Amino acid sequence: MGCCGSSLQRAHSLGLGAGKSNHIPHPQNNFQSHPSNGSSDPAALSGGVPAFSEFSFADLKAATNNFSSDYIVSESGDKAPNVVFKGRLQNQNNRRWIAVKKFAKFAWPDPKQFVEEASGVGKLRHKRLANLIGYCCEGEERFLIAEYMPNDTLAKHLFHWENQTIEWAMRLRVALYIAEALDYCSSQERPLYHDLNAYRVLFDENGDPRLSCFGLMKNSRDGKSYSTNLAYTPPEYLRNGRVTAESVIFSFGTVLLDLLSGKHIPPGHALDMIRGKNILLLMDSHLEGNFSTGEATVVFDLASRCLQYEPRDRPNTKDLVATLAPLQNKPDVASYVMLGIPKHEEAPPTPQHPLTPMGDACARMDLTAIHQILVMTHYKDDERTNELSFQEWTQQMRDMLEARKRGDLAFRDKDFKTAIDCYSQFIDVGTMVSPTVYARRSLCYLLCDQPDAALRDAMQAQCVYPDWSTSFYMQAVALAKLDMDKDAADMLNEAAALEEKRQKGGRGS
Repeated sequence: MGCCGSSLQRAHSLGLGAGKSNHIPHPQNNFQSHPSNGSSDPAALSGGVPAFSEFSFADLKAATNNFSSDYIVSESGDKAPNVVFKGRLQNQNNRRWIAVKKFAKFAWPDPKQFVEEASGVGKLRHKRLANLIGYCCEGEERFLIAEYMPNDTLAKHLFHWENQTIEWAMRLRVALYIAEALDYCSSQERPLYHDLNAYRVLFDENGDPRLSCFGLMKNSRDGKSYSTNLAYTPPEYLRNGRVTAESVIFSFGTVLLDLLSGKHIPPGHALDMIRGKNILLLMDSHLEGNFSTGEATVVFDLASRCLQYEPRDRPNTKDLVATLAPLQNKPDVASYVMLGIPKHEEAPPTPQHPLTPMGDACARMDLTAIHQILVMTHYKDDERTNELSFQEWTQQMRDMLEARKRGDLAFRDKDFKTAIDCYSQFIDVGTMVSPTVYARRSLCYLLCDQPDAALRDAMQAQCVYPDWSTSFYMQAVALAKLDMDKDAADMLNEAAALEEKRQKGGRGS
């Protein structure tokens, strides 16, 4: 990961984009807490989602490795008019993965209008949405930032699968969850969804399907709402170019056809099959007959109603939910099981690089073993981090070193609260900077059940000594204690890579 010059600032930062000038003011002032989703059901909330906020262009550039092509995740790659990147925030308190949608140049020329549109979508919070967490509006640049969904799109799992097709029960779950997402948006007076299709349905870390928030906002102020083949476009849109709530229902009907057939079949062709009651001909052959004909008939009927030529003849979102909810037949089976993908890791997995004793202790979160190693290592890794002149050996310096010595004795004797106090005296003077002291105090905080403070110290150790594997290892343990398991696993791998590099001739511990 490396430590840049802004790391100290990042280590004390509580958010992104704070303190910037020359930005468009946020039209709302109520995003510091999670907006309500209008539901009294706690299960309907999307927990752990950051409040909607402004991001700087520098934030996004750092998160996406300067918008590297390796980070592009949109299905059309860099040829799409609006490219989506994955990225990782480089902030101590928030190292989450994000999805970053970059709009074409001049797509939203009026910055105020862009911010107002984004803020409207940013108010929405629901567990069935890949929620919008921010925007960037600097100069001509326009970006939306959303929760990152790591397990691909419905299109990938349905049309381009490699190991297994989606089983019938999971297809029914996808239909219900997306219907619930649309019903929630309608209840929040955001009923319009632009270009709903299988590429807009994403799977989160647990394999649960979510509706991308990006479709709740057009690709440009004056742009088209449908980018797909005209055969899949609502007939009224072809007549007048307007998207209505009923148009969204038509598009949902095309997604139902995708789920039934495993193919992207034009609605007109599929409707002919439906009218002919030729259910088996339309069903995905890869299901190998493992579905309920009765359930399939209900979904066929719903799709047919959604695809009615006259908008007034189509069901509403509540009808969708009411029809699909009774069909759910595997409520106790996790989505990742039905998709055949690995479970979201609860603890750091074995890293890709061989582990030293320190790495092994951190992987096992064995704080006692980590303590023994830090006692034995002493201060040998501080050798190149401090070069003191004779003039610096003042009485203050002697007092500071005495505080460190008392801290070392307390640390050795496992009196961790006293060690924190003594090491804090050493650090607060600031004349001499020691990565080892930060690592030791970090462990003390962990043993005193203060993982936030432990993470800060481990990051400070990295700032003093950017390539020191111990600082990465300590961050991994602190992140795991904070239940940030993916971040912990990544940090463990980075630490192991640094150790491997050192063993091949680099400098590190």
